[in-house]
Amino acid sequence: MIYYKSNNEVELIRKSCLLVGETIAELAKHLKPGITTEALDKIAYTFIKDHGAEPAFLGYEGHNGPFPATCCISVNSAVVHGVPNNYELQESDIISIDTGTILEGFIGDSAYTFAFANVNTETLTLMTKTKESLYKGMEQAIVGKRIGDISYAVQYHTEVLCKYGVVRELVGHGLGRKMH
Repeated sequence: MIYYKSNNEVELIRKSCLLVGETIAELAKHLKPGITTEALDKIAYTFIKDHGAEPAFLGYEGHNGPFPATCCISVNSAVVHGVPNNYELQESDIISIDTGTILEGFIGDSAYTFAFANVNTETLTLMTKTKESLYKGMEQAIVGKRIGDISYAVQYHTEVLCKYGVVRELVGHGLGRKMH
């Protein structure tokens, strides 16, 4: 069943999503070789709490029990859902930070991938092409289009034009009062 959100609910989701973006921007200030993913997670926790919200991922009951962190931090070839630990970031790493907030009862969620200075050209090309696919999907997010139109645009750009794969088991979720 499709549940249409009121303008007020959409605004609350927007506010929660903006806080997620601010959280990721705060973490970007701390990205440097030698920092651990666990230290980044603690910074995110404090930032979210200091802004009157709750971390959406911390304690989330997924397939493997409650998630133990504020962020999913995936380094290099890890696809998603990396658990922060004592790994110290290196100059040749890419790092994907995925986090969520619960603000005034609504969930915001987003991820961003960062590259350090010594990342190889192949990886940088992959990052560029996948970001292009995001924008292709966003072009389809207009009144009258369906979720399938967005998905098709992303998949076509990624698989057909760029010859990369899409991890079909991990293609996103909705926003609102529940994460999934």
